[in-house]
This record gives sequence, C-alpha cells and structure tokens, in this order.
Amino acid sequence: MKTIASCVQDIIVSSPFLEEGLSRQIINFSALAKDLNKPISEMLRKPVKDGAIMMALRRYHQPLNLENSVRLKKVFKNLGDITVRSNLSDFTFQNSKTLIHSHSRVLEKISANHQIFYAFTRGMFESNIIISTSEKDSVLKAFKNETQIGFQDKLSAISIYLPDGNSKIAGLYYQIFKRLAWENITLYEVVSTTNEFTIVVEDELVDRAFSVIKRLKD
Repeated sequence: MKTIASCVQDIIVSSPFLEEGLSRQIINFSALAKDLNKPISEMLRKPVKDGAIMMALRRYHQPLNLENSVRLKKVFKNLGDITVRSNLSDFTFQNSKTLIHSHSRVLEKISANHQIFYAFTRGMFESNIIISTSEKDSVLKAFKNETQIGFQDKLSAISIYLPDGNSKIAGLYYQIFKRLAWENITLYEVVSTTNEFTIVVEDELVDRAFSVIKRLKD
C-alpha cells in the first residue's frame, strides 16, 4: 500500500538533482512539500497535507551502503592521470555491410601516428568516430561511400584513468555524471574501456568539466 513516505522516496530517487539538494541541505522543506503536494495527492488518489509531506522529507534518508561508499572514496582518491585532448571532430555514419572496411582504411592511415586521438563506437543502427580534426579529410575520403548522418567539430576529450577493480564498484559513473550535471555541463559523447573513462564536450565547456573531474579527488 502506498504511503506518503513511499511516494516521497519514489520522487526523490527518480530526481538526482532533488536527491543531491537534500543531501547538501540546500532545499527548503516547506517549499518543497508544497511543490510535491499535487503529484503525491495524485499518486495516493486523495488530498494530503503539506505538513505530512514535510515530515516525510525530514525523515528521508538516502540509502547508503557503507562498504561501497568507502570503496567509492578510495577509487576517487586513487584516480590516475587526467588527460585533455582538443581539436576533435565527431562523425556519425549509418551502419552498413561495408562500414568496417571503411573504418579499416582510417586505421591504416593513422596507425603510424600514436598521438592522434581516435575512438570508434558501433551501435545497432549507427556508428560514431571521434578523431583529431586534422584527420577530417582522411575520414571523409575513407567513408565517401557511406551514409553520413551527423557531424560536430570543436570538441575536446577528458580522459580519466581509473584504478583496477573499478568495474566492481556500484555508482562510480553515476557520481561522475551527477557532478557534471550539477554544474550544467552537457556531455556530447562518452567513451570507456575497462580502466579508462573519457567524456567528450564542446570546447567552451572543457575548462569547467576539467575542474569538476579534478575535484573528484578532493
């Protein structure tokens, strides 16, 4: 049976900004209770009092796994180097039977230059290539027979080297995404391997994004 407390929990859990604001104690309980009155009344199908909602808000405690929390802090303390690469372009192509062959032409062209940033992601219906803008013509030439459905330049990538065992820690990426979202930083693309995590943002956001990532160690 639904209660005011369970409704409050459902709303908070589905609203990361709200959960963050409550944990930082920067939200007015009385104002929030008034704002939540209508949705909670609809969920319970009966009118509720602001005072009852405010009491549920004050009693709400974010679920906490102490062991995992300690592991999260340890990971952030032991983050490796943070690398920034600028002058990147993002290409999106429709998947086809020949796409991999086109991809191999680009790899052959850049294989001798280990300084070039290159990331390839294949989805169900489309594939993305993020590469140094200096190689834009090489990509267009290699993929001239493919269907291009997207392009964006003036991008930068921030790569974070994660400690071994990071894939076993719940909420690791969530904490990173949450802090970036709190600073209103839009992610253009995300690329990851087992121990390396890269976010791609527009050039105008890279300084702010770097500051957020750096503060993860604090």
